[in-house]
This record gives sequence, C-alpha cells and structure tokens, in this order.
Amino acid sequence: MAGIGLFRIFDPKVRRHLISDEGEVVIDEVRHHWVVFVTPMLEVLLAAALLVAMLWLPPKGAGALLVIVLVLLSHAFWQFLTEHRDRFVVTNMRVMRIRGVFSQTVATTPIARILDITLQKPIIGRMFGYGHFVFESAAQDQGFREIKYVSRPDDRDLTIQRVIQRTGLRASASVDVVQGDDDDSDDDGTGPIGMNPAAEVTATTTVPSHHTTTTRTAGTSSKSIFNSEQANWTDDPDRD
Repeated sequence: MAGIGLFRIFDPKVRRHLISDEGEVVIDEVRHHWVVFVTPMLEVLLAAALLVAMLWLPPKGAGALLVIVLVLLSHAFWQFLTEHRDRFVVTNMRVMRIRGVFSQTVATTPIARILDITLQKPIIGRMFGYGHFVFESAAQDQGFREIKYVSRPDDRDLTIQRVIQRTGLRASASVDVVQGDDDDSDDDGTGPIGMNPAAEVTATTTVPSHHTTTTRTAGTSSKSIFNSEQANWTDDPDRD
C-alpha cells in the first residue's frame, strides 16, 4: 500500500490537462516499459551491497562508501521519478506528452496533424515487449519526434490509428454538413425547393345529394380517383 501511495504522490495527474467541457477523454495513457527501471534498480542493489560491506570496514573507509551509497540512491530515485512522470497521452482530440519532475513540460498537438507513425522494435524490444514510436508531423519540435520504450507497441499503434481514422471521418462529415447548409440557402421557407405552394392548397366541399366529401386541388377542374383494381390513376369522375 505504501508503494501505491508513493506512485500516486508522484503521478503527473494527466486528467487535469483535459478539456473536459469540450468532451475530451483519455483514450490511452502510455507509460514507459518496465525495462527503463532496470538501471535504477541495479543502482539500488549496488547501494545495498555497499551498505553490507560497510559492516566489515573501518570507520574511515566506511565514510567513503556511505557517500557513494547516497549518490547511488539519489541518482536511482531521480531516474525513477524522471521515467515515471514521462507520459504520452492519446485523447479523442489530441496527443500530449507530459514530463518533468520539478518543472513540468506539457506538449500538445491535434491528432489530425499526425502525418505518419513509424514503429521500431529492436530485437531486445521484441523479446521483452516494447518498441519506439517515431512521429512525422508538424509537432516534431514539441517533443513528439520519438517516444521510446513503449509497452505493448502493436496495440498502442492500432489505438492511435483508430483515433486518427475516426477524427478524419468526423472532419469529412462536418464538411458535408456545411456544404449541405450552403445548398439549402435558396429555400424561401415555403417548403421543399421547387415546389409550388399553390399546389398544396386544397379546398373541401360537401355535396348534399350524396353526403360525400371530395377534395379538390386549387387551380384544377377535375377530381382524381385511385382505381385499386387496375392499380392506376384515372380522371373519369363517373367511374366507381
């Protein structure tokens, strides 16, 4: 539990950088592969071994080893914080890279500006399950050129490709909607374009002798009756 609490204390808190009122959500938050923590762990193990060796050394020699131990532990802790707080975040709107221990750097770019992604998997990376991303985009100077030691690189690559594809589809749909609005700009508000408003006006009259109601179209002199037996329209008013 203490380890989990330590991780939370030094977490970069990615969600506070989201544009929540615009509906931005995190699709994937990429942490570094565990292989980046091998060097700090080795330094911690070496420091522990030196502490044990101090038990058999005179005080003068033990003091020098103590300084070395403190340097190793400090460097290991700094490396741990640096790697732990380096995050690559994919949202439904953009990509972000957040890094830094005391001073934090947040680089962002819209997802639509990513032109090409190259996935590099060295031999050791294929053995341990990590890879490197190389981005070709207008954001290369913002820290997105290379994202190294990405765990599950194939899954992350597919996730980014899906987000880019969906963003492109939404952009195309928006363009179609705008063009459709421009095409409807000639409508005078009386109905579908090209329809004669007078043709929609009908008058209802009652014939007392037969007690039937017929609908006449304004501007015409004959009524139309649908003959269900022949399945066509006829203009004969006396045919039942």
